[in-house]
Amino acid sequence: MSYTYEYPHPAVTTDCVVFGFDGTGLSVLLIKRGIEPFTDQWALPGGFIHIDETAEEGAYRELREETGIEDIYVEQLQAFTKVDRDPRERVITIAFTALVRQQDYGYIKGGDDAKEAKWFSVNDLPLLAFDHKEILDTALERLRSKIKLEPIAFHLLNPTFTMTQVQSIYEAVLGQKYDRRNFHKKMTVLGYIIPTGEKHTAYGRPGSLYTFDEEKYKEEMSKRSAI
Repeated sequence: MSYTYEYPHPAVTTDCVVFGFDGTGLSVLLIKRGIEPFTDQWALPGGFIHIDETAEEGAYRELREETGIEDIYVEQLQAFTKVDRDPRERVITIAFTALVRQQDYGYIKGGDDAKEAKWFSVNDLPLLAFDHKEILDTALERLRSKIKLEPIAFHLLNPTFTMTQVQSIYEAVLGQKYDRRNFHKKMTVLGYIIPTGEKHTAYGRPGSLYTFDEEKYKEEMSKRSAI
């Protein structure tokens, strides 16, 4: 298929903000660039979209090529369109976000034009290439808004978890501390965080294990929407 354009047109890239939880804090996956511009500088995984693929397909392909990560759910964040955001040419990027269990992707390595891939704490980031700090900040704000309304924190946890781990995620994302008892009560009253009856022992102290019941969550949402 050939394409003919009457007007100048921008190139289009895709960038992915992949958040993970290491058990205590929120992390983001970055790659070290192996090509100009910004060689050896850290950036979000991403690249130019092929002419025969969608933005989402390009996001999955770039993640696979640069980090080895695949089979995860990505969600479109927004487009970033500043005219000078890329020194090579006029480039628009479509950013995506993803939430993963970091321990499932503990061993990652750079591929394609990425020299290295590595998890970084969102509170201790290196200098980022292009406008990727702005993209990351936007993704963080979206995450902070959504975690108050949707049970997205459970995408970062194992199928069973302690209430302390849930609290740690909320504190890491929202940047504030919660009283343990009040937080525990608020979570269990939701109706879709279910005790398994099992215990998890850490540092000699047993803690109750819970699981997220997605069907009960949908039931609760249906009840609320019917009111």
